[in-house]
Amino acid sequence: MDLSGIDLTTETVRTERLVLRPFRPDDVDAVFTACQDPEIPRWIAAVGVPYTREDAAAFVTGEAPTQRREGTGLTVAIEADGVLVGASGVQRIGQHPIGPEVGYWIAPQARGHGYAAEAAHALADWAIGLGAPRVYLVADVANTGSQAVAVRAGFAREGVLRSYLHYRDGRRADAALFSRLPGD
Repeated sequence: MDLSGIDLTTETVRTERLVLRPFRPDDVDAVFTACQDPEIPRWIAAVGVPYTREDAAAFVTGEAPTQRREGTGLTVAIEADGVLVGASGVQRIGQHPIGPEVGYWIAPQARGHGYAAEAAHALADWAIGLGAPRVYLVADVANTGSQAVAVRAGFAREGVLRSYLHYRDGRRADAALFSRLPGD
């Protein structure tokens, strides 16, 4: 990917309905509230249980802006009609042999509106537009909702990565691998 001329610390991606923007300190409470939903930490091991307000603050004001500053990721708040409805991002920029990775979660009250698919599609377009030869995402094989999002976002299922995911309780799980290529 050619990031010359791109300031990742301020980069914002817009779609018809969404603003995919940097996190702001005033997002902490919305992230904290959303991550109380057991479905988010169920599928995303990086979301701790319990998930505290301090965890949300560390993500919003530490991890997300650090990735942007270091050029390793474009973590975004998904905003619809001025309200934070989830998070997404392009991770592992320039670090993974199969390309950058897209991920997402949506707050419970905002599910069912297509926000995750719209964000994932836009971020894949962003990465491909900057020269990524491919963009991928993974979803636990049991997470049919996330796999449906991937398909709606234009990703093609490539196969299964056996024992790829590791969960906080020590379990490992298979992941469905999806990708988007230029022209998809």
